[in-house]
Formats: sequence, C-alpha cells, structure tokens
Amino acid sequence: MTSRSMACHDLPIPDLAFRNLALALLRRRPRPSAARSHGPAVQSARRSACRYGAIPLTLALGSAAWIGAQPAQAAPAPAPATSAVVQEILDGKELYIDQQQARVKQRAAAPQAISTRNSRGQLQFQNGAVGRINRLSRLQLGAACFQLDRGQILVSGPQAGCTRSARMSVRGTNYVLEVDEQGAAELSVLEGTVEVTPLQDGEPDPQASPVTVAAGQRLQLSPEGVVITLLQLAAGDYTSILNGPLFEGFRLPLPAMGALDTYIRANVPGVRIPSVPGGSRLPGGYPLPGFIPRLF
Repeated sequence: MTSRSMACHDLPIPDLAFRNLALALLRRRPRPSAARSHGPAVQSARRSACRYGAIPLTLALGSAAWIGAQPAQAAPAPAPATSAVVQEILDGKELYIDQQQARVKQRAAAPQAISTRNSRGQLQFQNGAVGRINRLSRLQLGAACFQLDRGQILVSGPQAGCTRSARMSVRGTNYVLEVDEQGAAELSVLEGTVEVTPLQDGEPDPQASPVTVAAGQRLQLSPEGVVITLLQLAAGDYTSILNGPLFEGFRLPLPAMGALDTYIRANVPGVRIPSVPGGSRLPGGYPLPGFIPRLF
C-alpha cells in the first residue's frame, strides 16, 4: 500500500499525531461554511493531512506546538571524570599525580589520584568543566565521576562528583564539595542544581531516594551518606567562599562564572565576585563575564 492510498487509521503514530493536530486546527477555523459542512476545500485539506501527516501545515504554524506536546527529555548525564589537565598550581609546587610532583599542562587519567599538601590547583576535566582543589585534598579520577576522599574542591561546569557514599549529578553549575577525615561531606550549591544520590558499594542505593539541592543551599551528609541537614546559604557564606582559597589568587576563569555572577546579582544582594588578578579576558579580548565593574 502506498502512502497516498494509506488510510488514516493505518498511519504511523507520529503521522497520526500530525493528522489529528491539522484536523483540530481546521475545525477551529472561524469560517461558517466550514463549521456547517464538509465542503470540498475542507475535505481536500483533511485528505492532505491524512496522506502527508500535515507536515507542511505544522511547519508553517511553527514547531512549538509539536515540541510542546512531547514528553520532557531527561538531562544528559555529565561526562565522566576519566581525565583532567593541571591548569594552575598556587602556593608552591605541592600538587601531585599518584604521589609524583605534577606540573602545569600535565594530564592525569583514571584511576590516577590528584592530591595537594600546602598548594592549591586548578584542573580542567575533559568535558571543559573546571575544578579548583584546596590544600590538603585528594581526589581520584573515575569512569562515573571523580571521588573526593578528603579536602575541598570547587566545581564549575557539568562535572559529577562523588564521595564514598554519595554521587553529585549536575548540569552546568557551580558547587563546593568538602569531605573531612571521617568521610562526612558538605555540599554547597552556589548556582544551579545538584542531585545527590546515596551510594551503596559504589552503586546507587535502591532503598534511598535522591535529594535535590538548589542554588543557595548547603547539604550535610554523614559518612554513610545519610542527610543530616539542609540549610540556606547566607550572604556571609557566599562572601566567605568567594574571598577564600578556592577563588583567591587564581588567574584563569571558571567556565560557569557568568552564570554564578548573574545568580549572585539577582539573589544575594551586597555580595560581589572578586576580580581576577591581571584582569583575565576571554579569547578575542572581551572582558570575562562576572568581572565587569558594577554600575549600580
């Protein structure tokens, strides 16, 4: 059977949906003759909608109606942290890859570990996200995420992070993750949203539900991944982070800094992001978003 002779009830599901949309629109047209009878013009239009899925009509009206009828698509999973490049090392040279002193532009690959003593560093993951690792910290690169074993890291961009008991799934956000010596964790979402999934033996715990942490919130987890508290970040918390070791002295920009600056301007009055030493600029000489002087 050809497409021209195919009956409406034989159409594939997408074509049938287009046909239904076209017929509904035709029925709603404010033409008295069309409302009272099935004249030749209406019958011809309906036959065309039936035969061709009403694609030309739908495109003429815009794709919004069809797109709006589709179910929401799940956010893509962030890229795994299988490799990272050292971009900056501050406060000496005590940044290591598998206990060997690292250098700028050196690449680490899973399952290697990156650690610091009295130095700080900036890493760029293979998906373009950036991590700033504080002093006395250690993380291990992995297939699903990086695992922070101790210390503190600021993540800017769509990079998932893990502790031994939880996974942080993100999409283009800025967050700070901290793990103490006992394995207790603290997650501060500066901008964006993070979904925290409890883990059991490295896999999502089927008995526990994920927790969504929104911008401006801080989540505290026990070493076993149990939620202890979910608090609101105050302006003083933002000031402490922005003027602390995860921002102070770094020269290279963060990929999601513009989004962070926009959120802070709108939601945290009186707080401002410190400028980058040397006046960092984007390629092409444009000023870095978020570091343009405030005019109000």
